[in-house]
Amino acid sequence: MKTLVLNGPNLDRLGKREPEIYGSQTLADLADLCVTTGKELGLDVDFRQTNHEGELLEWLHEAADNGYPVVLNAAAWTHTSIAVGDACAQLTAPLVEVHLSNVHKREPFRHHSYISAYAAGVIAGLGAEGYAAALRYIAE
Repeated sequence: MKTLVLNGPNLDRLGKREPEIYGSQTLADLADLCVTTGKELGLDVDFRQTNHEGELLEWLHEAADNGYPVVLNAAAWTHTSIAVGDACAQLTAPLVEVHLSNVHKREPFRHHSYISAYAAGVIAGLGAEGYAAALRYIAE
């Protein structure tokens, strides 16, 4: 089963950006973890990252049109983008919202998500393991 693992802005800076919050793993490390975990679970993981909101919207539309499950770390757009929320509302296969850090222990603006209402589940604060957990959920 094809599964999209979609990542939003600044996640290409993993390993460099605030490692005390986001850890030392790079985006390439995270991609390797997701693809390897997916193979073990029988999922065809397509791992993507963008700093352009319109591109993320197109990927969510692709998932909606094809019935693909999605693991989504929309990063800052989680808290700011009604458009991303609206695109998530169109998904028909499971959506799991993932955050590397525990957003509920951070700044108040990070406590609200435009995505959570459409997600089967939300995983926050488990670092990269959160992605693996999301993929296990989708595989089940």
